[in-house]
Amino acid sequence: MGIAENVAEIRERMASAARRVGRHADDVVLMGVSKTFPAEAIREAYTAGIRVFGENRVQEFADKAKAELLRDLPDAEWHLIGHLQSNKANKAAELFHAVDSVDSLRLAERLNTAAAALRKKLRVLIEINIGGEEAKAGLQPSSPEFEQILQAAQRLEHLEIQGLMAIPPFAENPESTRLYFRKLRELRDAVSSRRLPSVGMDVLSMGMSHDFEVAIEEGSTCVRVGTAIFGVRETRK
Repeated sequence: MGIAENVAEIRERMASAARRVGRHADDVVLMGVSKTFPAEAIREAYTAGIRVFGENRVQEFADKAKAELLRDLPDAEWHLIGHLQSNKANKAAELFHAVDSVDSLRLAERLNTAAAALRKKLRVLIEINIGGEEAKAGLQPSSPEFEQILQAAQRLEHLEIQGLMAIPPFAENPESTRLYFRKLRELRDAVSSRRLPSVGMDVLSMGMSHDFEVAIEEGSTCVRVGTAIFGVRETRK
């Protein structure tokens, strides 16, 4: 199947998952994870109705932007979902509408400074290492730095903290991931109940190509789908 057919099938599956738990499919954003795919594939996904795209690397997206993607797709939203080094915060703030992978107070501060210089409000999600995996980025839910970011939100005037993002441990059976999705939702609910100044918790970004239906059942508001839309990525050499 082509990209348009893939998008249509995914939306049907999203709607079915939402109905199973009494939700509306319109409450869940379908993000096309376009990392490593060329501008032509992104344009095709846009034509199929995708408006939110996720990229992993600042430089890769900068190269795509030179292909006039930003001009050709004026109402598309570009999210950085990969790990961001603080020394690339300025370029990320310039290129992206949102950074969904904030995992340190230092990075949050650098992004705030960069956004202030650009006179823009940058939307961000705090990345949580919900499975406690050493090889993955993200903050532990109980870490002091997670709390420090929440407490610093009021002074980070050019950031809009909107919620949480996580990549749980991979499991062949999506049901095995349900526990981690539930933990992230419970963490979001706990933070939300505190009504912290300048901290929003409306966004829960979780679920990818192989497990997005379970994520939706557990409360995801944004699923990040790459392979199921664009196909299998070529291995980087």
